[in-house]
Amino acid sequence: MTKTNVIACIDGTNVSTAVSDYAAWASLQLAAPLILLHVLDKSAYPVKGNLSGNIGLGSREALLQELTELDEKRGRLALEQGRVMLETARQQALADGVSEPVVHQRHGDLLDSLLSIEQDTRLLVLGKHDENLGAHVGSRLETLVRSLHRPMLVCPAAYKRPEQVMIAFDGSKTAHKSVDMVAGSPLFRGMPCHVVMVGTDAAAHREQLDWARQTLEASGFDVTTTLREGDVEATLCDYRREHAIDILVMGAYGHSVIRRFLVGSTTTAMIRNAQIPVLLLR
Repeated sequence: MTKTNVIACIDGTNVSTAVSDYAAWASLQLAAPLILLHVLDKSAYPVKGNLSGNIGLGSREALLQELTELDEKRGRLALEQGRVMLETARQQALADGVSEPVVHQRHGDLLDSLLSIEQDTRLLVLGKHDENLGAHVGSRLETLVRSLHRPMLVCPAAYKRPEQVMIAFDGSKTAHKSVDMVAGSPLFRGMPCHVVMVGTDAAAHREQLDWARQTLEASGFDVTTTLREGDVEATLCDYRREHAIDILVMGAYGHSVIRRFLVGSTTTAMIRNAQIPVLLLR
């Protein structure tokens, strides 16, 4: 069984509540199992090894023993904290209507852990301000997007049930794939869908938008297409505010352009500044 689960990355920061809520919403929309995942970073639990090299000459054996016990205690506390976080998230998911949320705690690196379950992941949900990613979207998120090949929902700290979806559309192959994925998925079924393209008012651009509208309407969506000139980030943000958009869909990127596209780019700025979740599609 592959590509079946919604995976929520829980880390106990202020965004974890919203991550749990958005993941529960997605789980119900997709009729997919929900897994609440907490990854205990290697630095957060004891690392066995020879600590004697860290102790100066003449130090007592008792000091070494005390350091070892302190490290073990720190590891036990980190494990227990993770269990409490997961149980809190599980209770929240139950309250949101998910019948059987599963909790999973792993040791190690976040990326390695996600790669190990990638084949069973349908949607990954994570917060943009959690401690694992840092306060600013940057290299850690870039690494996750470059390395994983599953849709990724990046959430703000506050949850609001999505009611209107907006697709940032540029006519590229990735953008076409994004439209096809939205059209074929139950995640946004029944929502008004806005397809926004930033560019010159050219016949080729209008033709691309007509294709997007026809594709989505064929799947039952109520579609609004818009072509505007201007700065990409500012134009998309203005449209989002004007139409009270609840969730933004953007295409993720091929390996050859992802670094240029993510670092210091419109995508990075949209994720960082948007007060709504951003769904990155591969």
